[in-house]
Amino acid sequence: MPFINVGTENSGAIELHYEDHGMGTPVVLIHGYPLNWRAWDKQVPVLLGTGHRVIAYDRRGFGLSSQPAGGYNYDTFAADLNWLMEKLDLRDAILVGHSMGTGEVARYLAAYGSSRVAKAVLISPIPPFLLQTTDNPDGLPGSLFDGFMHSATADTPAWMRSFLDNFYNVDVLRGTLVSEEAYAASWNVAVSASATAAVECIPTWETDFRADVAAIDVPVLVIQGDADRVLPLEKTGKLLPHMMQDARLVVVNGGPHAIAWTHADQVNRALLEFLK
Repeated sequence: MPFINVGTENSGAIELHYEDHGMGTPVVLIHGYPLNWRAWDKQVPVLLGTGHRVIAYDRRGFGLSSQPAGGYNYDTFAADLNWLMEKLDLRDAILVGHSMGTGEVARYLAAYGSSRVAKAVLISPIPPFLLQTTDNPDGLPGSLFDGFMHSATADTPAWMRSFLDNFYNVDVLRGTLVSEEAYAASWNVAVSASATAAVECIPTWETDFRADVAAIDVPVLVIQGDADRVLPLEKTGKLLPHMMQDARLVVVNGGPHAIAWTHADQVNRALLEFLK
């Protein structure tokens, strides 16, 4: 079980857990909030079976990675990704992010460039900019994010339960595309995350990625469900093709936020076609 040291906190190391399997073109998988690398269970075997090297890691605060008290911002997340890219000396890699992980992809490419990256995939993306401001009038009001913070701080497990309900659209898909076992597994993963990370990551959803997105100079595939309740398509994925040099959008009909799990066949087909 490999780890990479990305810093220290007091007397302890801050380590990221990662998995590195297979041969061929490297594909780096970056999970969403509040899960871990196992969120990619329906993509890893497919990628390995089509001759790719697959690297998936747990973001700081989640999964088996260290749970420091700080560093929950996109500059640090991108720096953590850079440590991994350099340690493994990855070349011509494809970066694949889901949800919060799409922010790492955008910030990494803007801050560190594309010398190690050939393509990028953004699934249920958080860019370009969710917060409503004077120059982003169609964004979501700040009071919404304040409410998220209040709920998560007051009762983190209850917040997680509500969040996961919308993550999978369980009122519609539970018992069909979302099994009881999958929901329970996600719940167990979510509540095992650092309580600090669970709360401190929420303000990152207000990050302005517009400059990051404009700086991306590799081909990009955006995949999103039109029933995404966490990051609505109209506020996120639908805007991105117009803001990047080379990007296209695939919309999954009826897909919730967790399309990599609920609509894995459609996601995998789009992903493999893009990787070719």
